[in-house]
Amino acid sequence: MSEDKPAETVENSSAEVNAIPNGKGHEPGEEIAASAKTPSAEDCENPHRTENTEASLPENQEFLSGAEDKKTTRFTDFEGKTSFGMSVFNLGNAIMGSGILGLAYAMANTGVVLFLLLLTVVAVLSSYSIHLLLKSSGIVGIRAYEQLGYRAFGTAGKMAAGIAITLQNIGAMSSYLYIVKYEFPLVIQAFLKVDVPAGEWYLNGNYLVIIVSVTVILPLALMKQLGYLGYTSGFSLSCMVFFLVSVIYKKFNLPCPFVDFAHNSTVSVLNVTVNDPGGEDNPACIPKMANLNTQTAYTIPILAFAFVCHPEVLPIYTELRNPTKKKMQHVSNISIAVMYVMYFLAALFGYLTFYDEVEAELLHTYSRIDPYDTLILCVRVAVLTAVTLTVPIVLFPVRRAIQQMMFPNKTFYWPRHIAIAITLLTFINLLVIFAPNILGIFGVIGATSAPCLIFIFPAVFYIRIVPKEEEPLRSVPKILAACFAGIGFLFMIMSLSFIIIDWTSGSSKASSVTVDPGQWKCLGSFTS
Repeated sequence: MSEDKPAETVENSSAEVNAIPNGKGHEPGEEIAASAKTPSAEDCENPHRTENTEASLPENQEFLSGAEDKKTTRFTDFEGKTSFGMSVFNLGNAIMGSGILGLAYAMANTGVVLFLLLLTVVAVLSSYSIHLLLKSSGIVGIRAYEQLGYRAFGTAGKMAAGIAITLQNIGAMSSYLYIVKYEFPLVIQAFLKVDVPAGEWYLNGNYLVIIVSVTVILPLALMKQLGYLGYTSGFSLSCMVFFLVSVIYKKFNLPCPFVDFAHNSTVSVLNVTVNDPGGEDNPACIPKMANLNTQTAYTIPILAFAFVCHPEVLPIYTELRNPTKKKMQHVSNISIAVMYVMYFLAALFGYLTFYDEVEAELLHTYSRIDPYDTLILCVRVAVLTAVTLTVPIVLFPVRRAIQQMMFPNKTFYWPRHIAIAITLLTFINLLVIFAPNILGIFGVIGATSAPCLIFIFPAVFYIRIVPKEEEPLRSVPKILAACFAGIGFLFMIMSLSFIIIDWTSGSSKASSVTVDPGQWKCLGSFTS
C-alpha cells in the first residue's frame, strides 16, 4: 500500500495499516485487508498466495456471517513457515517461565484439591483470553497486539498495549537475568565445592550474566523469525521436564520428616516426632486437601498469572504455517494443557516431599537437605538453561512493540533490528548489575501490566472490535468479556494491595508472588 493512499479508503490511515509487522520481522507495508469477493491483481498473478489467504476465509465468514454486502478481512501479509509443533514449543516456553518453582509452595498454602480447582479455572480463563484475542484479530485482519489496540481505541489503545508489553517483558527478562546472576555462581561454587569464594571471576554473578547475555541470548535474539527459536524452546522445555522427573524421583527417596543439614555440618531435625520411622502417622507428613491460612491469599497471584503468554500469541500466530484461528487456538490449548499437567505434577510431588516445610522456591528446600546433591545441582543447571533460553522469546514482542510505537511506517531493516536487541539487552544488564533494588518498582509494573495483557485488554478490545450488528453490547459473549475484564481489575487490585501491605509492614510475604505476577513469581526467593 502506498504511503499517499487516501485515508478515507480505509478505517485507519495508511500509517496505521502499514504498522503491522509480520513474523519475519517486516514491519509495515506488508499486511493489508482485502475484500473476500474481489481478488486483487497481485493475487491473480500469484495463485499460490491466493490459495493460502483464502484458506482462512471460512473462519472470517464465520465471524461476519450473514453480512454478504460487507467486506471480509483476511491476512495477506506473508506465508508463515513455522510448523504446528514448533509453535507449541515456543508458546509453551513463553508460558513456563520460572513460576513452576513456586507452585509447591502455593499448594502447601491452598491444599491439593483447592489448588487443582484454582489451576483448572485459571487454565480455562487463559484459553478464553486467547480466544478473544484471536477472534478480534480475525475480524479486522490484524495479527499485532498494538494494532488491535489502535483499532479499538486509536493511538491511546496502541500506546497502552505497546507500553504494557514493553514493561511486562522487560521486567520478565530482568528477572530471568537476576536468576542467572545470583544462582549461576552458587551452582558453580557447589560443583567445585568452594566453601568461601576468594574473588574468582567465574564466581562473580556480574561477569557471568554478561557472558550469558553475549554468548547465548544475543545471537538468538538476532534471529529474523521467532519460529527459528522453536528448537531452543523445545530444549528449554526438555530441561523443565528433567526438573519435573527429578522432583518425582526425589519424592520417593527422601524421608518425611526430612533432616536439615546446615552448612556447619550440624544436624537438626525439623519435626519433633522423628521417632516415627517413615513418618506415616506423623501429622506433618499428611497432605491437606484444603488449607486456608494467612498465606493463602498471597498465593492466588501465582496461580492467576501462571499461564501468561499473551504478548507472544499473535507473533507466533503470524508465523504459523497455513494459519487459521482454529489452528492457533489448538496450539494455545495444547500448550496450556501441557503446562497444566507439568504445573500440577511439579506442585504435587514437591508438596508431598516437604509438606508444610516447602519454601517459596522449591530447589532451595532440597539444598537444605544436601547442598552438594549432584542431581539437584544438575536440575539447577537445567532450570538456569531453561530460563536463559526463554529470554529471546520474551524479547521478540518487546522489539515489535518498540517498532510499532517508534517506527510504524518503516520496513524491515537489519541495523535497526540488531540495534534494538542490543539496546534492550544492554539496558537490562545494567539494571541487573547496578540496580538490584529496582525489583520493587518492577513488582508494581508486573501487578498492573500482567492483568491488562491477560484479562483487561483482550476483553475490551473484543467488545470494541466485534461489530455491534453481530454481537450487541448486551449479547452473552460481550457480557462475558466485560466480566472477564472485571476479573482482571480484581486481580490487579489484589496484587497491588499485597505489595502495599508488604511495603508498609516491612514484611516479605508477597516477595515471591508479586514481584511480577506474570512471569517471574519466584524471584523474591532467589534473591533473598
